[in-house]
Amino acid sequence: MNKTPAWPPFAEATVQDTSRLRYTRIAIVLHWLLAVGLMYQLTLGIWMDGVPKTPPGLRAEWFNWHKSVGLLLGLLILLRGVWRLTHARPGWPKALPCWQQQAAGISHALLYVCMFTMPLSGFLGSSFTQYPIKFFGTPLPRLWQAEPDLKNLLSSVHTGTSYVFIGLIVLHVMATLWHVLRRDGVFSRIWPVAQKAGAAAPETAA
Repeated sequence: MNKTPAWPPFAEATVQDTSRLRYTRIAIVLHWLLAVGLMYQLTLGIWMDGVPKTPPGLRAEWFNWHKSVGLLLGLLILLRGVWRLTHARPGWPKALPCWQQQAAGISHALLYVCMFTMPLSGFLGSSFTQYPIKFFGTPLPRLWQAEPDLKNLLSSVHTGTSYVFIGLIVLHVMATLWHVLRRDGVFSRIWPVAQKAGAAAPETAA
């Protein structure tokens, strides 16, 4: 297996396996599960902010659902992070310029930072309220006493990160469409359906 250095270190923490054109099946499944789940969660978070407080309990039910989904996504994000660190990624197509490779690495790094920050800040913020965190209806043990100041701080981090995350997702989707239109072999690395023979070959290790 040919290996080339990863850059930047966080986003491309694993080495490149230039003998492969595509990510592993598990990596592909995790990518698309999280893509759908995170888009749902972000949309839900924006929508439920407008849910009225009357009748009593309606708003709380949606917030508890949001927290439950967030915990589930957090576990998937953790699994994806571990998988990414322990498995080599496929090499880049030959024709992809170096600056695009580095730009992809930086954007991936920022996406990972947001993916980890969102559920962590949401969980910690909720844990500092006077209300118990319920995982699909089951109350979780309280870790510490309610701290309104910490709750407000972490809520601000959670909300601020969500807007940064949305902006990065928009850039990511635009870059994806660019590669799809160019048919340069980048999108086929993560698309569930394998590309036919004759696709762009990965970059050869120096």
